Amino acid sequence: MNTITLKKNDVVVIIKGKDKGKTGKILKVIAGKRRAVVEKANFVKEFIRPDRSKNIQGGIMEREAPIQVSNLMLYCSECGQGVRVRKKILEDGSKIRVCSKCETDLEKQK
Repeated sequence: MNTITLKKNDVVVIIKGKDKGKTGKILKVIAGKRRAVVEKANFVKEFIRPDRSKNIQGGIMEREAPIQVSNLMLYCSECGQGVRVRKKILEDGSKIRVCSKCETDLEKQK
């Protein structure tokens, strides 16, 4: 299984599903399940029961649900769209993520 190239606080574009075309920041990456939670995308309704001992009122609440990583692409501000990612090794031996179209460094865009 390949490693996930997405990290927390990356800006991504959703390429498939009910929120196709939306962009948002990654709030959480669940590597074991290959999923990520994207800000303001993939809302689901959660029904909460009232609990007087914990002072919870109850009702219907909306929250973001995880999205499969294969349905997300990293957003490149130079290209203005979702792009594939390549890894580039610098002279000092460190690796950075680079846009495969315009060769822009994607680490600094956060």
